[in-house]
Amino acid sequence: MGAGHLEELGYRITQSVFDAQLVVPQHRERIFIVGFRNDLKVNFEFPTITPRNIKVADILENGSIAPKYTLTDKLWKYLQDYSVRQKAKGNGFGFGLVGPDSVTRTLSARYYKDGSEILVYQGENRRPRRLTPRECARLMGFDDTFRIPVSDTQAYRQFGNSVVVPAFAAVAKLLASRIRQAVALRQGEAVNDGCAR
Repeated sequence: MGAGHLEELGYRITQSVFDAQLVVPQHRERIFIVGFRNDLKVNFEFPTITPRNIKVADILENGSIAPKYTLTDKLWKYLQDYSVRQKAKGNGFGFGLVGPDSVTRTLSARYYKDGSEILVYQGENRRPRRLTPRECARLMGFDDTFRIPVSDTQAYRQFGNSVVVPAFAAVAKLLASRIRQAVALRQGEAVNDGCAR
């Protein structure tokens, strides 16, 4: 059901495309759609989100990273060969290698498979590594108090399917005030209807 269908049903629809790289170092475009019934007379405009200018270096863990996150020789060779084959076909598919000043590609739920969309450069003649689950959490805007009580595989799936927290929080905060406005309007109408009788 599209926005047009909702408008036909009596809703005022507002939509916006938001790229998460305003608030986290990740290119992740998502459509936000908000609708209020026309009779509630609620105007909604998406908030202006101040860019935070965060880069990959800001989400990386300090200290040594467990060796299990570094790609094996076999996987790294496979990803490089795959990239060459795809480029020869005119496709842009391949791995995404990021450095400290980068913005990553979109983190997906399939990240657990090979990590190819976001690989962290570890220096010349060294294989890159995947992000750790904590780094994925940070990439999605979760703070470090957020517990990750699941396996790496499950964490990668969950963070890849998540919303970017700072973006969603800004929209939700504005929505809360508009919902309170709509409830107050409805309650006022109910009181007025009761007095008229």
